[in-house]
Amino acid sequence: MADSDEPELRPELAALKQRLANTGDEVRAEAATRRHGKGYRTARENLDDLADADSFIEYGQLAVAAQRNRRDYEDLQVNTPADGVITGIGTINGQRAAIVVYDYTVLAGTQGFFHHHKLDRIFELAEQWSLPVVMYTEGGGGRPGDTDATVSVAGLQVQSFVTWARLSGQVPRIAVNNGYCFAGNAALFGCADITVATRASWIGMAGPAMIEGGGLGVHEPTAIGPIEVQERNGTVDIVAEDEADATRVARQLLGYFQGPVEAWEAADQSSLRDAVPEDRRWGYPVRRIIETIADSDSFLELRRVYGRPIITGFMRLEGRPVGLIANDCQQLGGAVDAESAEKAARFLQLCDAFELPVVSLTDTPGFMVGPDSERQAAVRRMSSLFVSAASITVPLVAIFLRKGYGLGAMAMTGGSFASPVYAAAWPTGEFGGMGLEGAVRLGYRKELDAVPEGPERDALFEQLVAKLYEIGKATEAASHLEIDAVIDPVDTRAVIIRALNATPVPRPPKGSRRNFVDTW
Repeated sequence: MADSDEPELRPELAALKQRLANTGDEVRAEAATRRHGKGYRTARENLDDLADADSFIEYGQLAVAAQRNRRDYEDLQVNTPADGVITGIGTINGQRAAIVVYDYTVLAGTQGFFHHHKLDRIFELAEQWSLPVVMYTEGGGGRPGDTDATVSVAGLQVQSFVTWARLSGQVPRIAVNNGYCFAGNAALFGCADITVATRASWIGMAGPAMIEGGGLGVHEPTAIGPIEVQERNGTVDIVAEDEADATRVARQLLGYFQGPVEAWEAADQSSLRDAVPEDRRWGYPVRRIIETIADSDSFLELRRVYGRPIITGFMRLEGRPVGLIANDCQQLGGAVDAESAEKAARFLQLCDAFELPVVSLTDTPGFMVGPDSERQAAVRRMSSLFVSAASITVPLVAIFLRKGYGLGAMAMTGGSFASPVYAAAWPTGEFGGMGLEGAVRLGYRKELDAVPEGPERDALFEQLVAKLYEIGKATEAASHLEIDAVIDPVDTRAVIIRALNATPVPRPPKGSRRNFVDTW
C-alpha cells in the first residue's frame, strides 16, 4: 500500500507519536548539531551505542521540567524532553542492565523534580532485580528553576543519592563522564564502583556559580577538576579518549561482572622464563607478564597513574574473569606506599563484593618507610590493605615473581603467606622478614663496622647479602612450607587456573556483602 493510502491516525495516537518524536534527535536537530560541533555525541547516540539493539525499554520518556507555571508547555516538551535524563532497562553484552544517560542539551543536564523521581525509580528497580547500572553523568547539578514543585523549601529530602549509594556492594555500578560534571552529578559519579571519564572531562563537587556564590572567587569551568587532576588523585579509574571509547570501556568493564565467555586466546607463555632479569637489582615491565598470563586483550587496568607501585585491574583466564593486583618494580622498586595500599584495599573489596577471584603477582621489598611516607598517613592507609585482605571470601592465588619481603608482601597476599588458596614462586623468588640489604645492615652492623670503609667492607656486605639470599631463596621457602610450590614460569597461567578450579567460591548469605565505598 502506498504511503498516501495508509489510514489516518486517530488524533490521540498522532499526538502521542509527536510527543515521543519531540524527545529524539531528529526533532531536536539544533541541539544535536551543537553537540556534534564540540565533537560530542547526543545522549541517545550514547544510549544506542551502549545497549544491545532493540533491547532498551525507557521509563519516564514523557517527563518535562517542572516549570509549567513559567514556560509554555509545548516549549517544555521540545526543550526539556525526559526532564534531562534517559532512564530504562536493556541488555548490554546480552545481559540485562539498568541504564541512565544524562542529557546535557536539556538545561545543562541539571537535576530537576521529575528527574529525581526517574532516578529513584530506576535505582529501586536495579536493587529489586539485582541489575548492574551504567550511568552517564554529564551535567551541572541541582536545578533551581523548577517552580512547579511548591511542597518543599530546599528539596533536600530527595532520595536519589541514597538509592544510588545503597546499591554499593549489591550490584556493579559504572559511571561514565564526558564534559562538565558538577555538584549532584559529580556526587553520583564519585559514588560509583568504577569511574570512566573522557579526556574532555571536568569533574567537581561545585560548578563556577556555586564557587563564586560561596565567595571563593571566579573560575572558568575548565579550571575545576580537569581530567589531569582527577586521574592523578584517583577519582577517575579509567581515562578514555572520547565518548565512543568510554562506551566501549563500559561494556568491557561490565563484562567482567557478567561471568565467563566461551571464546578466548592466550599468548605463548615461553617468554615468561626470561621476564625477570638475572640481576636481581634490575627492574622489568610487569605489565608484559600480566598481558602474557591473561587471555589475549583481556587485561583492563584501573587507576594506572594513581598508586603506581601496585597495579590493579581485571583480566580473564580461559574466559573466566578475575581481579589482579601486582607490584610494579619500576615504581619505588615495588615498595607498597600509602596510596597504592589504599588503592589495592578498595579493589579487593570490589572483587569480593562481586565474587571475582583475585590473582596477586608479588614482587615487593615491603612497605615504603620513612618520614615522607608517614606524612601520607602510611599507618592508617597501609593497614587498610590488611583489613580488606583479611575480610575477602573469594579465592586469592599468589605468585611470587621475585621479592617477597616483610609486611608489604604479606599484605599483597591476603595478610599472610598462609592466606592464599595457593602460593607459588618462580625460581627467582626470594623471601625474608625485610629486604636483604636492610637485613644485613641491621643484623651484621657489628661485623661491618669492624672492617674499614672501602672495597673490603663492600665485599663483606655483598657476601652477607648472598648468604641471606641463599637462605631465603624460593626453593628454601618451599622446603620450609612457607609457600606451597616453586614453579616453572611457563606454567604460571596453568597453575593459577588449576588452583582456581580446585577452589569453590563461597557464597555468603544474601545481604551480607558490606558497603565498600568507605576506603575510597
